[in-house]
Amino acid sequence: MGLDIGSVRIGVASSDPDGILATPLTVVRRSDEPAALKALREIIDEYEPIELLIGDPKSLDGAARAAAATALEFARRISVATATPIRLVDERFTTVEAHHALAAAGKNSRQRREIVDAQAAVIILQNALEFEHNTGAPAGRAMPDEESEQ
Repeated sequence: MGLDIGSVRIGVASSDPDGILATPLTVVRRSDEPAALKALREIIDEYEPIELLIGDPKSLDGAARAAAATALEFARRISVATATPIRLVDERFTTVEAHHALAAAGKNSRQRREIVDAQAAVIILQNALEFEHNTGAPAGRAMPDEESEQ
């Protein structure tokens, strides 16, 4: 399952059982974090993913962006709430790529804003699935401990 954690919304995507194709599931509003965690826990309980692939916010030079600490903290809350293993996957350009794909599909800017996070989660998950199929290695990096560097 892929997650794109934004400051306002969390995009959620899943893959088929064979891990070949990622598809959008939903967008969870983050304004009420306990409610968002509950909604994510329910989705995760329903789909029973083997792991969560969460977008790792980085700048173009690979350094952590300002949003990285907030996203990582929320990812830790998801980990505690669900006990599902988490890997952090590079998410550079995923939102831009998602906007382009949705625009190409004829969605106007208002329509895109509501679903772009789910599409970004699809891109995060699909890229990770393809990396693993091509290399045999898991995509991204394991979520660091709180004491580790972010």
